[in-house]
Amino acid sequence: MKLRVVTVAYNSGDELLTFATSLTRAAIAFDYELVVVNNGDSRCSFAALQEQGARIIEPGKNLGYGQAANLGARDFVGDWLLVVNPDVELQPDTLANLLAAAERWPQAGALGPMLLTPAGEIYPSARSFPRLVTGIGHAILAEAFPNNPFTSSYRKNSDPHTEYPVDWLSGACLLLRHQAFVEVGGFDPEFFMFFEDTQLGEALAGAGWQSVFVPSARVVHDQGKSWRDQPAAMIAAHHHSAYQYLRRIYSAPWQAPLRGILWLGLQLRSRLMQRFANR
Repeated sequence: MKLRVVTVAYNSGDELLTFATSLTRAAIAFDYELVVVNNGDSRCSFAALQEQGARIIEPGKNLGYGQAANLGARDFVGDWLLVVNPDVELQPDTLANLLAAAERWPQAGALGPMLLTPAGEIYPSARSFPRLVTGIGHAILAEAFPNNPFTSSYRKNSDPHTEYPVDWLSGACLLLRHQAFVEVGGFDPEFFMFFEDTQLGEALAGAGWQSVFVPSARVVHDQGKSWRDQPAAMIAAHHHSAYQYLRRIYSAPWQAPLRGILWLGLQLRSRLMQRFANR
């Protein structure tokens, strides 16, 4: 069994070395390679990682998350890909538990661990596909009422002790069966940032593969550490990708008015959230 670990760096700091150290501990029993795709400043130094055997890919521009991950996975010949953010810290048994689950779920194209915040809270990484009723309800109510029924239906981290199939998993840390990843063409490059993991879940499901949540595998995710200082840009990017995704789901000619309403609603929500973020 061979494993390639792909991480996409964007002006990453010490968190990248923390991730690499945690990977060394978690992958000590595996034949693995680490590939870092540098989407950020070309002046960043990766010398410490290179000394540990990592391969650094410099595309020369910011490709976006999914396309950069595809680049990192290119030319791989092996069984498993771990696509993981550089602000993730793996636990010593993370990989072992994910791969053990893969043996139990032979149709799993993607397996995702439980994501924990640095404070130890569970991040909702296992989810249902966004659809009209739950999506609108979640978008309107999630910030003020996190436990509303629409958000609860959308988020599927209902049982922290049992592994089970879900529609899609957070791209912050994904173990991907290479065969399945190649079969669906990897991440859709149309999604620059955000919703590339949702669309991957759609593609895997459409090809007959499962996405499986594995809570016995745990990682700590310091979410958005590399872009926390520019929240407005990230809010805008998130809503842009949300519309890209939804216009595919509701793509029939007769649904054009609905697409218009969705676009207007997402634009309004994006601007309101940016205004609050800048206060």
